[in-house]
Amino acid sequence: MTKEEFSRLAAQGPLLLDGATGSNLRAAGMPVGVSPELWVLEHREVLLELQRGYVEAGSRVIMAPTFSANRPGLQHFGLEDRLKELNAALTVLSKEATGDRALVAGDLSTLGRPLEPVGDMPYGEAYGIYREQMEALAEAGVDLFALETLMGADEALAALDAAADFELPVMVSFSAEADGGLLFGGSVWEAAAMARELGAGAVGVNCSVGPNQLEAVIRSIRAAVDIPVIAKPNAGLPVMDEKGQARYDMGPEEFARHMGVLAGAGAGILGGCCGTAPEYIRRLAEVLGQGAVSG
Repeated sequence: MTKEEFSRLAAQGPLLLDGATGSNLRAAGMPVGVSPELWVLEHREVLLELQRGYVEAGSRVIMAPTFSANRPGLQHFGLEDRLKELNAALTVLSKEATGDRALVAGDLSTLGRPLEPVGDMPYGEAYGIYREQMEALAEAGVDLFALETLMGADEALAALDAAADFELPVMVSFSAEADGGLLFGGSVWEAAAMARELGAGAVGVNCSVGPNQLEAVIRSIRAAVDIPVIAKPNAGLPVMDEKGQARYDMGPEEFARHMGVLAGAGAGILGGCCGTAPEYIRRLAEVLGQGAVSG
């Protein structure tokens, strides 16, 4: 997909993303402390069923499960030498799930460390990590890149500089607090404006909080940029169950209702993060007046 094609698609009306991956894999039996990349490839049907559910619910963009498939993420499991192989296999699996019914985004995450001079990560190291994974994802045939859960503007700078080597569209979303603050400093609307200047095709927020806490943040981002605004929040706040697993306090109907408010505040690309599932996207599609995909 070209950047121009993505812009035209987003301009046609609300564009629906998928919901959570990680929390649903855990619910399906993925243990703590394993490589999610290997677990998914060893339990292909779990991901196929989940992503097909999202497409049938109305998602038009599906995230390949490559969120932590960068060099430092894979090093935790001694898998860094398989980076290209794993990103390719996970992309192919998502393409199998979606067929020609949805786009597949190569999902890239925060590196979890602020860049110098605030933190200890050199800019060149961050750039290289993003560039390496983007190359693997582009070769595997993703339709676009999705930079998610970024914690600061410097991360976005390194990632977008790396993405400039490719022709693919880039969505950028930050993990922001209800007041718009970012963990590594600054505000999300300032970071969003910078990302837009560096070539992002859409900017916004994901994870962190529920949709009921983001109306002012979405309005501020909408006022700061002239490109589509992303809203992909959690299903409310997490509570720990008796097994020590996080459960989120917002059901599909409540989630969709609050997401409708965010659409009214200026969000044009909408989906769900932690705690959401296909039924959340189905309800969101109904609120936005979009039909689900059959077949």
